[in-house]
Amino acid sequence: MANRRGRCLVLAALLASGPYLAAPLATGALAETGAARSGANTGRANPEPSTGRVARQAVLAKRFMVAAANPLAAQAALAVLKEGGSAVDAAITAQLVLNLVEPQSSGIGGGAFMLHWDAKNRELTTYDGREIAPKAISPEVFEALAGSRKGFFAAVGSGASVGVPGLLRLLERTHKKHGTLEWKRLFAPAIALAEGGFEMSPRLHGLLSRFPKLAEDVRARALYFGADGKPKPVGSRIVNRAFAASLLLIARKGADAFYHGPLAGKIVAATRRPPGPLGVLTAQDLAVYQAYKRDPVCGAYRGYKVCGMGPPSSGGMTVIQILGILERFDLKALGPASPRGAHLLAEAGALAFADRNRYIADPDFVFVPVRGLLDRAYIDRRSRLIGSKPVLGKTAPGDPPGKRSRLWGDGVSPELPATSHISVVDKKGNAVSMTTSIEFAFGSRRMVGGFLLNNQLTDFSFRSRRGKRAIANRVEPGKRPRSSMAPTMVFDKDGKLFLVLGSPGGSRIIGYVARTIVAVLDWGLDIQAAIDLGHLQSRNGDRVDVEKGTQAATLADPLRKLGHKVRVTSMNSGLHAIQITKSGLLGAADPRREGVAVGE
Repeated sequence: MANRRGRCLVLAALLASGPYLAAPLATGALAETGAARSGANTGRANPEPSTGRVARQAVLAKRFMVAAANPLAAQAALAVLKEGGSAVDAAITAQLVLNLVEPQSSGIGGGAFMLHWDAKNRELTTYDGREIAPKAISPEVFEALAGSRKGFFAAVGSGASVGVPGLLRLLERTHKKHGTLEWKRLFAPAIALAEGGFEMSPRLHGLLSRFPKLAEDVRARALYFGADGKPKPVGSRIVNRAFAASLLLIARKGADAFYHGPLAGKIVAATRRPPGPLGVLTAQDLAVYQAYKRDPVCGAYRGYKVCGMGPPSSGGMTVIQILGILERFDLKALGPASPRGAHLLAEAGALAFADRNRYIADPDFVFVPVRGLLDRAYIDRRSRLIGSKPVLGKTAPGDPPGKRSRLWGDGVSPELPATSHISVVDKKGNAVSMTTSIEFAFGSRRMVGGFLLNNQLTDFSFRSRRGKRAIANRVEPGKRPRSSMAPTMVFDKDGKLFLVLGSPGGSRIIGYVARTIVAVLDWGLDIQAAIDLGHLQSRNGDRVDVEKGTQAATLADPLRKLGHKVRVTSMNSGLHAIQITKSGLLGAADPRREGVAVGE
């Protein structure tokens, strides 16, 4: 670590091109107004609970736009776009600030998936920065903890849950290919905020109150908690000099400074600390990590082309399957308030998730029948299983063409929604859709260098077999756990970019994204109105979840009359999206979180 004087000199050099401390929101952006309310849902499926809704308005811009989960991150990214930075430059800047101000959700201790659209060459590329399991990991690492809530949380907070972080390798690779500004310039806003401090937001405060176990890490306790052991009050200035030092090092030396040397050693050491099963991560695991360029997955819907991330994410394929299953139904005539339409959305989700749970995992370890699962004839056969009554928990996976094994067992992993999403369009029309995560709220609750380490390995199936059938998403050395992250782009009939979107939300991400696309393409809503809609989805056919306090909740009783089991619950999405219209770029941010869309 550089000494104090050296650190300040480097920071001064990084900031030489202008000030990047917190600035007022740009015209059209909406700040939080009033204290956010604490969410009441204490279920395992919602570890980043609702902190209330704040009304948002769509933001129109002519040249460029960014939508991100915190105003400070969005403003920092906007400054990069104003300097002529690319969509990737802006996304990197937003991500680094989010790591600081939204530490519960994402950061350099985790991973991400990115879609990049090159407008000039009309080329869509997807990048995989997902974490990997250490080479020394045992396939039975979580077996003893399977099947109980207590066991699951013991795994989350353990060193064994930490996968090799992939985010920085992804950011570095995409910057080399698509960046415009200097790498070190992109770190300046986060470094300045870490050194100078930022105000504790109502959302961060609420989540710290919800997860006091974070205070068991002495570094996190010093940052976020007072002498009384309680979270510091809303508005408290949080100064994270350790994170500033880490970023200064990486800004100077590149991602190698993270994957090699003292910082890598600290990461390894943090995984060997109790409580819970100890990690087996090594310096070699970090040293050999690579972010991959993957093929996108795409499918047609209503004449549009919907594209997303392929395996090891299940997000893109499952969104496309849901839409394909729905295409033969006239959703436009039914509308968002229709019980019949709600029934169709729920059944489509259950059918697509049945396939997801059986077939999708890391394609470097498991053959995933991508073409078969997205085959139009196959999807049509699945669609025709939908009747007037629900399947009620009996939804079975299909038999897609091209599958090579009948031996897979169905795997289920919680995939909890501590995640964030960034959407960007730059002045050249290039775009980024990036979903980024450390998995659980505050990840594994282990802080190193001012940032939190992920617990992404709990996204693997805790059991490796169901009877004689191996589970595709079982733990294996060097493997990437399946994800539901669904960064998405939609293209119009002429092949022009139309929507850039994505969301946090664990396995619910898929339903959030699919329903938003339906709201725009079928129901004719603008992107902000589509995001504002109440959520409704079924993931496994056992029940339909509808979002309490929204119009969707009024569909609960009609769905019950159709035979569905229904749960009315908080559903804390974080959709951030950009719609390309004839009037310009229309940006939208989810009212359920503290993000904004800003542009010029």
